[in-house]
Amino acid sequence: MSGALAGRAVLVTRPAGLSGHLSELLHAQSCEAILLPAIEMLPPDDPARLEAIIGRLDSFQIAVFISPSAVARAHTAVSATRGWPTGLRYAAVGGGTAKALRDIGIAGVLAPEGRGDSEALAALPELADVAGQRIVIFRGQGGREYLREALEGRGAYVEYAECYRRAVPTTDTAPLIERWRGGGIDAVCITSAQGLDNLLALLGPVGAALLRATPVFVPHPRVADAARRLGVLQVMVTDPADEGLVAALAAFFARV
Repeated sequence: MSGALAGRAVLVTRPAGLSGHLSELLHAQSCEAILLPAIEMLPPDDPARLEAIIGRLDSFQIAVFISPSAVARAHTAVSATRGWPTGLRYAAVGGGTAKALRDIGIAGVLAPEGRGDSEALAALPELADVAGQRIVIFRGQGGREYLREALEGRGAYVEYAECYRRAVPTTDTAPLIERWRGGGIDAVCITSAQGLDNLLALLGPVGAALLRATPVFVPHPRVADAARRLGVLQVMVTDPADEGLVAALAAFFARV
């Protein structure tokens, strides 16, 4: 697979600020990373509620983080007024989110091995007996309810700390589409189903047709299913870690 990515161009659609490590890995393979954030992170609609939860963090036994963005936004909000409680247990839905917690100085993070999601986290034995415990879930506004329902079903008291909201960025994609039409985009990396929906909205009909004909790489089967439903012809599910994604890209282009 040596050199399989040389001269290729990969469209990366992660939110702004979350693509640095992946871009470095791609550049090390002589591959161009083209950044087009498909999700813009904005402050929550109710910042006072987030501040109130942060003010009583010591009343919780477990803090769960849904994404690296949740870690970053929560840490900024917490650091403005206090520190993270030393007696709090910390959990993350996957390895990337766990790494984000370690990067801000939190050790001993509970997280599933391999591909992480709410189901994998809820299945860990450490969360089997949470009756009577207070759990706070840091996340963006909206999203799946599986984890809260699972933990409440075990007798826990669960609250959301919604620390950001997602929006479609305002971006002129005409130059990108022109390049794409000329064969200048070899693959696309998409992180979430919402990112996929936003990307289609940004691209318009012409760009959407180009996307459907381009190999798309995603970190979870659920995102792959969403892409296939929208007509994407080639969808590859990769390891969620950046290194695994780059390895999957290299393996794919070594075969074509």
